[in-house]
Amino acid sequence: MKITLLGTGTSQGVPLLGHPNDGLDLSEPKNWRNRACAHLVSDGAHIQIDAGPEFRLACLKYNVPAVDYFFLTHGHSDHILGMDDLRRFCDLRGGNAIPVWTTEEGKERVEAIFPYGLHPKSTQGYIALLPEIAPPDFTLPCGTRVQTILLPHGPRFVSLGMVFTEKKSGARLAYFTDCSDVPAEAIELARNVDILIIDALHRAPHPTHLNFEKALDAARTVCAGQTIFTHMTFRIDYARDSATLPERVALGYDGMTLRIGEE
Repeated sequence: MKITLLGTGTSQGVPLLGHPNDGLDLSEPKNWRNRACAHLVSDGAHIQIDAGPEFRLACLKYNVPAVDYFFLTHGHSDHILGMDDLRRFCDLRGGNAIPVWTTEEGKERVEAIFPYGLHPKSTQGYIALLPEIAPPDFTLPCGTRVQTILLPHGPRFVSLGMVFTEKKSGARLAYFTDCSDVPAEAIELARNVDILIIDALHRAPHPTHLNFEKALDAARTVCAGQTIFTHMTFRIDYARDSATLPERVALGYDGMTLRIGEE
């Protein structure tokens, strides 16, 4: 199993437009963050999680060759607006639609934004998407098990949390972004995963996202082999804030690649 973080930034990206970005070392490439998304390779399949505005550029920069399955955590613009660039990956599938698993709100947003792509097969150069609400526990055709749970994203929205288990190696990875809390059921679902990718906006409390304190609390309870923070704002400087984290917890950065269960 291999995961590449294509973006680790918050909804406005990092650095922030029209702002001095005080305290952020802009000479450090790890402080330049696309909108949060990730690419997972498991049991030979290419699984994309979210697609923000920089999705196409990130695929080129970090060598994403295919997308077989797509998971949309929720329908906010920083996670969905790059999905039109799945069109090339549809071509590579012979025009066959890419399955999309998401929340009820996410499905509605896909259908509203991409009505031209809701077909089982596309013509060359266009997208074809098959959105559906993610079941709580299912197995992809490649053999990877996917367990899902709805995470609160503030008082009005939910985000799809996912735990992937590779059949070939038994490697387990949890991806919990855009959440304001990690309920006990989600903690149990992710317990002892090899890697936990988790929302960690910045240090101050926030109504719709985990801050560092809450993300660290969740990490301690999950007891992952390694925890990686994502969806961070300009207030987080890679070198300065990395130095404050405990063992087995690290800041993610664009292009970060992690491998588990591989020989």
